[in-house]
Amino acid sequence: MSSDLPTAFRQALLETLRDERHAGPLRTAAIAGVLGSWTTALTSASIETCGQLGWRASAKGHQTDLLPVSRGEYLALDVMAFAPGENRWLFPLAIMELENQRREDYIAYSLWKLLSVRADLRVLFCYRQEASEAGPLRKHLQDEVIAALGVGHRVTLHGNTLLVIGRRGEAETFPHGFFAWWQLNANTGHFEQF
Repeated sequence: MSSDLPTAFRQALLETLRDERHAGPLRTAAIAGVLGSWTTALTSASIETCGQLGWRASAKGHQTDLLPVSRGEYLALDVMAFAPGENRWLFPLAIMELENQRREDYIAYSLWKLLSVRADLRVLFCYRQEASEAGPLRKHLQDEVIAALGVGHRVTLHGNTLLVIGRRGEAETFPHGFFAWWQLNANTGHFEQF
């Protein structure tokens, strides 16, 4: 099931974003470059997507009582989702960071944070104004964060890691063309188009 999670999550998110309740605010924020609003809209869409997949999720403004300690954000991660279960201390199924900073090192920090937590699915959302900026950001993340793992840690990395870059320059083809999707190939250390 773990290998199907990236595809299931992407399909469910794109389905969620066909609903104007989510699409309108996210598209408007992306076009205007208002990244605080972009994060709020994407958080709401991510929480609903998790619900569609049968997961219980928490985020700022979306508190859950699934664990014995109730929080919106667990471990300072923007979104944490859990598979259904009876245990009091479930481990996360999926974790997400919705990084709205423009500086590459802030985005790299969010990726590093995701890679530091065991989960079946890790998703890093970030934003660039133009599609041409996505490739250099992807390369920076590979060269800085993924390379720092070293081969031994990288090939034993548990779960799937997605890099999803929203691009204002592609907002007219929202939601499909707006997001560029890559999945980490743990063997090569490269993000490959997904």
